[in-house]
Amino acid sequence: MIDKIAPTVADAIGQLADGATVMIGGFGTAGIPNELIEGLIAQGARDLTIVNNNAGNGDHGLAALLKAGRVRKVICSFPRQADSHVFDALYRSGRLELELVPQGNLAERIRAAGAGIGAFFCPTAFGTELARGKETREIAGRQYVLEYPIHGDLALIKAECGDRWGNLTYRKAARNFGPVMATAARHTVASVHRIVELGGLDPEAIVTPGIYVSRIVQVERVATAAGGFRKAA
Repeated sequence: MIDKIAPTVADAIGQLADGATVMIGGFGTAGIPNELIEGLIAQGARDLTIVNNNAGNGDHGLAALLKAGRVRKVICSFPRQADSHVFDALYRSGRLELELVPQGNLAERIRAAGAGIGAFFCPTAFGTELARGKETREIAGRQYVLEYPIHGDLALIKAECGDRWGNLTYRKAARNFGPVMATAARHTVASVHRIVELGGLDPEAIVTPGIYVSRIVQVERVATAAGGFRKAA
C-alpha cells in the first residue's frame, strides 16, 4: 500500500548530505514551508546550495537557515528587500555566494530539470553581466543565451491539501514555485494543512501528482493576533 504520509517533519526530510542542493518554495512571504525549513535546520546538513525566489525575510524561515550558517550559496532572483538584513550581512562579508537568475529563467531552469531538458536558449539577460561567460547564439535574427537546468537533491514545498499517495493541491499564491520544484528534485517533501482520503481530491484540481512527491507531513494552521493565519510552530 502506498502511504507517503510522514508522522513528523524529521521523518519526512530524512537524511541529507552536506553540500546538497535544496529547492525551497515561496514567493516573497507566500507559500514558504516554514516548518520544513525548521526541520532542515534541525537536521544539521551544512554547506548547502539553496534555490529560492528570494533570499529570506526578517529572521525566520530561509533567513534563519542562512543565519544558522548552513548555506554556502543561494540561487535566486530577488535576494534583497527591505528586511533581507541576514542575507545582506553574509553576502557583504563574503560568507555567502550568490547566483542571480532572472525570475523567468529560474522557473524555466527548474522546469527543464523536471522535464529532462539538457539545456535551452533564452533571450533574457543577453548583453548583460548575467550572460557573461555563457554561450550565445543568434536564432531567427534574435540573440539568445544558453541556460542549463537546476536539479535539486531535496525540494521543500508548501501545499494546501494532500492524500496518502502524495497528490497535492495549493492555495492561491502559495502555489508559486512548488509544482516545478517538485518535479526537479530527487526527494520532494510537502507540508499540507489537510490530508484527505483517496478520492477526496478532484482529479481536475490536482496540480502536483503524487509521482513527484516523496513524503507529505501535516502542519496545523493557527490564527494570529492580526487576524490572519500562520502554520503552527
